[in-house]
Amino acid sequence: MTQVRPAHPHYEADMLSVEAARERILSFFSVLTPHERPLLEAVGQVIAEDVMSPLDLPQWPNSGMDGYALQAEDIAAASQGSPALLRVIGSVAAGQVPTTVVARGTAVRIMTGAAIPRGADTVVAFEDTDELERKASGRGLETIGIRKAERLGVSVRPAGEDVRRGQRVLQAGSVLTPAGVGLAAAVGRTVVRVVRRPVVAILSTGDELQTPGEALRPGRIYDVNGPSIAAAVTVAGGIPNLLGIARDDLHEMNAKISQGLAADVLLTSAGVSKGDYDFVKDVLAQRGSVEFWSVRMRPAKPLAFGVLRGPSGRMVPHIGLPGNPVSAMVAFEQLCRPALLKMQGRIRLDRPVVDAILEDAIQNTDGRRVYARVRVTERDGRRYARLTGPQGSNVLSPLSRANGLAVCPEHVSVLKPGETVRVQMIDWPEEVVL
Repeated sequence: MTQVRPAHPHYEADMLSVEAARERILSFFSVLTPHERPLLEAVGQVIAEDVMSPLDLPQWPNSGMDGYALQAEDIAAASQGSPALLRVIGSVAAGQVPTTVVARGTAVRIMTGAAIPRGADTVVAFEDTDELERKASGRGLETIGIRKAERLGVSVRPAGEDVRRGQRVLQAGSVLTPAGVGLAAAVGRTVVRVVRRPVVAILSTGDELQTPGEALRPGRIYDVNGPSIAAAVTVAGGIPNLLGIARDDLHEMNAKISQGLAADVLLTSAGVSKGDYDFVKDVLAQRGSVEFWSVRMRPAKPLAFGVLRGPSGRMVPHIGLPGNPVSAMVAFEQLCRPALLKMQGRIRLDRPVVDAILEDAIQNTDGRRVYARVRVTERDGRRYARLTGPQGSNVLSPLSRANGLAVCPEHVSVLKPGETVRVQMIDWPEEVVL
């Protein structure tokens, strides 16, 4: 049975809820301006205006298979034992404009996608004729035997069956998919107007950090947050601009932040908790208005948010993530990713959520919302969630093995095996219906 802890006024007074922090952050973001992009470069972006078709699709009636175009009335009595004999008056391939007219008693050999000649109303497949036997015996194809009666209109694709001239083929506010690219190309488009992707400047801070690939010096660690947050930005549709590492130096911090203020948003990691160097906070505060929060979540309690003055006085939103790599990633998921999606015009800002049966206990020791790293699997038609390893905010490998974040609410002290838990799925497609 779920164990529920009493409310803790201390947490209510000193910490923001995840929802409150997210609401404050999202209020500073708006949809970015649209621009025209080539179709292939716009995949995954939100379409900024309706795309109307200037033509019918298909533009003319065409054949749905390889066969013979004819009049259905001529083959009404045709059968395997008593084929209907028709005179072949021509052939037409895809891309050709037929010039012959199909009259009673005649047929035209036709390929899939080819325009239906005037007078024809039905297409019979090659396998329902005696064409193979005629070829094998050396006879010509001046005449063809039709061995099957077909109803009127079979295998004839009417003009405008897919799209009518003037019809909307892509809707503003929808995401451009590969199928949408195909549809746009089918009506002759090479570019589409979409909401642009946000440019996200990413800065890691700390004297202890080194760039991956360098030889580690004593007491140093490789920068994890820069590459991992850049990857998360890319998956969320943004364009990452890695600024590298800012040392614990006032001048270097200022210089790095200046580089990032041409972006749409600046993300920093570390330097936002109570034990961090004061000058990190001072630099951020000098460049604009920055608040430092404690958010009622675990991991990722410390957070900074505000706006910094960019070129020509433009105000650039800034989110300061915790330094521990798992904390940074979880904070990005809950608070940064929704902001990036909003900037791109997305309507759905949340990850898909599923119910799963918990296979390991989740402990909540301090009244914060716990985001436990789990792997969701399906067995016998049910979903199960198992912890992927130790849950410390510095232990990155369990997050790499997880496909979801199991949520233990603030007021619950423990979720036990066998209980149902809500899981945010972090690697399932947005469009999956759950």
